Amino acid sequence: MIAVLDYGIGNLRSAEKALAYLGADVRLATTVEEADGASGVVLPGVGAFGACAVALRASGLDVVARRAIEGGLPFLGICVGYQLLFEGSDESPDQPGLGVLSGRVERLGGDVKLPQIQWNQVHREGASEMLPASGVDPWFYFVHSYAPVPTGSSLEAVAGTAEYGERFVAAVETGRLWGVQFHPEKSGTTGLSLLARFVQLTERTASGVAGVSNQA
Repeated sequence: MIAVLDYGIGNLRSAEKALAYLGADVRLATTVEEADGASGVVLPGVGAFGACAVALRASGLDVVARRAIEGGLPFLGICVGYQLLFEGSDESPDQPGLGVLSGRVERLGGDVKLPQIQWNQVHREGASEMLPASGVDPWFYFVHSYAPVPTGSSLEAVAGTAEYGERFVAAVETGRLWGVQFHPEKSGTTGLSLLARFVQLTERTASGVAGVSNQA
């Protein structure tokens, strides 16, 4: 079962429906208990970083996210859910992120209109299961004004970059932890292919990794 963490921010149905369309056993989890036993976790997010960070902690689902990542479960952060993996954001300096990746989220630079609301091409950076080489860099749909700037060891997790005013990190991948600034659930067949690879990753690891538990 894949748990889509529903902490009261934005419409999560598109991610849930896309995973269900691919044949995944998917559940919207609004509490720690509802995520119990998940073999994979998806953390979406839209809007302001600070509002998402506060809502995630208030729901208690930040515990689910941390335990899933620490336990080696397949984990996918989408848009602000991806940004929350980092230490914090210049958008909401007083609200910490999960801090599982080093670095902060910064406003996009350059002389461009913000937010970026458009399809954009993602350039692969090294080997990636999430963004496998196919000869043509894939296109995905973006809606954002900020993007993470990894530091330290997290620089090794950079899986894809894109250009909008400046080059920014559009995707990270380290082990079974995936994060994307774009919206795969809104990116047509290319996005569905990425989600299908996440489902396959979850299926492959389900038998060998214990599901997330609400027990300490």
